[in-house]
Amino acid sequence: MKENYLHTAADVFYMNLFEYTYSLVRQIPDGKISTYGAVARALGDIRASRAVGRMMNQNPNADDMPCFKIVYSDGKLGGFGLGIDDKIRRLKQDDISVKDGRIVDFKDVLFDDFKTDYPLKKLRSEQIDLSKKVEIIDGFEEIETVAGFDVAYPKNDFDDCCGACVVMDYETKKIIEEKTIYTKIFFPYIPTYLSFRELPFMKKLVVSLKSKPTILMIDGNGLMHPYGFGIASHVGVSFDIPSIGVAKSMLCGKLENNVVKIGNKKIGDALFSSKRVRKPIYVSPGHNISFKTSLEVVKHLSVYKNPEPLRQAHILATTGI
Repeated sequence: MKENYLHTAADVFYMNLFEYTYSLVRQIPDGKISTYGAVARALGDIRASRAVGRMMNQNPNADDMPCFKIVYSDGKLGGFGLGIDDKIRRLKQDDISVKDGRIVDFKDVLFDDFKTDYPLKKLRSEQIDLSKKVEIIDGFEEIETVAGFDVAYPKNDFDDCCGACVVMDYETKKIIEEKTIYTKIFFPYIPTYLSFRELPFMKKLVVSLKSKPTILMIDGNGLMHPYGFGIASHVGVSFDIPSIGVAKSMLCGKLENNVVKIGNKKIGDALFSSKRVRKPIYVSPGHNISFKTSLEVVKHLSVYKNPEPLRQAHILATTGI
């Protein structure tokens, strides 16, 4: 398949967000500490606080990158990959006093004056700009094939992850092509930024396919996103291929009679894809497809809770880890 990929800021930032975060922590002067939230704000979004915690925990070298200096905003120590006793030892070596599990004179030793380019703000701006390209109309006449995508992650983000794609014939529901790729990801999971974590997988998988699928089905959201531009929309716009988002939980909005809305605006549907399931999946258009057709396609391809292209891609990806 010929590559038709819209290059974005994700190509610049996604591979470096771990190291960018670590470079921020290296700015903390001797005798000072900072917080998960302060580092997240320096990245550009407080939503990244939990991700900062995970990145600190997975820091490969505590001597080179002083993750022990990152604590909670109330002065509590938080965790440490080498154990809390070692964190206290390192803090004391840096002339930071600890008493009863808290930093002594917390405000006096707090550092939050980071030099930063706020990379997440740049990515958010990109999302908002690209969201203007989304079309919620059917950009095709006949559905021939649907490609489902999934990514399986090991416990450590620095290990190889497995991305999988399964292409199915829409009418017969038979698998006609399978692809897997392995690569490392250096962009942690941050709510509302999933596309910047997984878009590189989608790019490699889509361009490796023998033929262009009619529809891309993504494990994630399309319009059902606070900025109207979830991973399904991002992938669809990037490749200019119709796309559908299928999510296991409702990221945003309110549910009214199985319709998900923000205010009076519809952003998706809750679907009980089988009589056997107790919890719905959430379907939202990504790009170049309507609400009605998105729901029809997912229903048509569902045997169990998740539609078959996604279920088979999930099996393929998790088997590969």
